[in-house]
Amino acid sequence: MIEFLMHIEKDTVGVAVVDIKAGKQVHGRTLHGNAKPKVKALMDIPLGHKIAMRDFKPGDTVIKYGEDIGKVVAPIKKGEHVHVHNVKTKRW
Repeated sequence: MIEFLMHIEKDTVGVAVVDIKAGKQVHGRTLHGNAKPKVKALMDIPLGHKIAMRDFKPGDTVIKYGEDIGKVVAPIKKGEHVHVHNVKTKRW
């Protein structure tokens, strides 16, 4: 079962297509290419929210759909929820 999607392999987050429960090994797909990434969810990830595909430190850039969507403002571990509490836009 596919639980998250990534557009391309260089995306650093996946987008949940179902509610993901902490502790579960989840499987994804890329929309372009044949990658089948998987990651253990360290937190609950709600439908439509992002899951980290790698560890991040403050100042790192998050890539979703092949685009820069912001900078990390708090450490994020692979498998954690990526949202407004730990990523901010670079516009302001």
